[in-house]
Amino acid sequence: MEMEKQKSSRIVLVPCPFQGHINPMFELASLLYSKGFSITFAHSQFNFPNPSNHPCFSFLPIPHDLSQFQASSSNFIALLLALNDNIAMPLREILVHQQQQNDEILCIIYDSIMYKVAEVANNLKLPSIILETSSASLFWTYAAFNRLESEGYFPLKDSIAEDFVPGLDPLRFKDLPIFNFPNVDDLLHLIKTTSDIRTSSAIIWNTTECLEQPILEKLKQHYQIPCFPVGPMHKYIKNIISPTSLTTEDRNCIMWLDKQVAKSVLYVSIGSLASITEREVTEIAWGLVNSNQHFLWVIRSGSITGRESKSVFHEKSLKEAIEKRGYIVEWAPQKEVLGHFAIGGFWSHCGWNSTLESICEGVPLICRPCFGDQKMNSRYVSYVWKVGIVLENELERGEIERVVRKLMVSEEGQEIRQRAMDLKLEIEKSVAENGSSYKCLDDLVKFLLSL
Repeated sequence: MEMEKQKSSRIVLVPCPFQGHINPMFELASLLYSKGFSITFAHSQFNFPNPSNHPCFSFLPIPHDLSQFQASSSNFIALLLALNDNIAMPLREILVHQQQQNDEILCIIYDSIMYKVAEVANNLKLPSIILETSSASLFWTYAAFNRLESEGYFPLKDSIAEDFVPGLDPLRFKDLPIFNFPNVDDLLHLIKTTSDIRTSSAIIWNTTECLEQPILEKLKQHYQIPCFPVGPMHKYIKNIISPTSLTTEDRNCIMWLDKQVAKSVLYVSIGSLASITEREVTEIAWGLVNSNQHFLWVIRSGSITGRESKSVFHEKSLKEAIEKRGYIVEWAPQKEVLGHFAIGGFWSHCGWNSTLESICEGVPLICRPCFGDQKMNSRYVSYVWKVGIVLENELERGEIERVVRKLMVSEEGQEIRQRAMDLKLEIEKSVAENGSSYKCLDDLVKFLLSL
């Protein structure tokens, strides 16, 4: 009887249409589908996925007009606010039409950034559940912002950058997402709006207790709604998930990795949104070359300010050195790369997906955060879990060379690598039968069936 209810129960998922948010929502969709639920995506027309890549799911496009925006880190917050303003009415109309077709909707699961979805669900008397695609620590930090503002800490001053944030140890003020952030008022508005989860039935976390147990306990006590830390979700479904990359992955890099020595290659990627200057790219290149380590480097199209990625290296000696030790692609199959025997480290922006994927493979990190939650994640990687090194200050080739060699070939780097391997084993236990995340996934399924 219970299984019959599962098979006839449709869940509508509403992702935030950016790469770092799409991936975990599709991972959750695959997990729930494997448990017998029917899955429909109500997806913004922006970055709309190819339905033929996901034959098990249904897709409903949400029409809107965001033609004045381009996806970049500089206008990311304004785009998110406009996206929410644009989708509420058409989403409601789409869901009403589904209900009129006698297509029963069990609940709506939405990315926390898509906060207008909660209003739509409430209006239609449908249960709504949040998927938080960032860390639990980030959400706990957001919950503290009203208190910090009332205590007079906002706007943040450079003079307190190195001070610990009261009640948010081990974070310093400079680790907060709003520190030195342009358009901070828009960001604060988004944070306060997404932190109000009182109308939601539950919250799903793409994290695990072995990483964030103390914070998860605080969140459960604070919000008093069911919490399900089921992550890292990609560890369950790596063999069945359909492709969700918005950029074509260059798989030739896997063949190049196959020819390298075990743990000898540094993987370098700054994610799907961040950009850097031509000067910074040149300093990174010389630092990597001078470290005498092999490297696989993702230089995304549009990621170098004001220049095409293919024309950035002018010096003949630098080009030759890169060809000797490195391999450059526009985009890589990251999970597969991090799981490859040749990878010995990951220079990362420390987005939450990249951080999880690296830790899950026991790969230590060089942390170079750019914006948003990346600074917080970097702090946890280096200071709490101690599985990485932070590369701070202005990018300079000598410092880059030193940090790369420290991670890849020094005794301290080997100790960091061992801690990363130990943490990998803890995560594997959490997603195995009777592990904490495994049990939370079972609890989530029971909760959904009770709605």
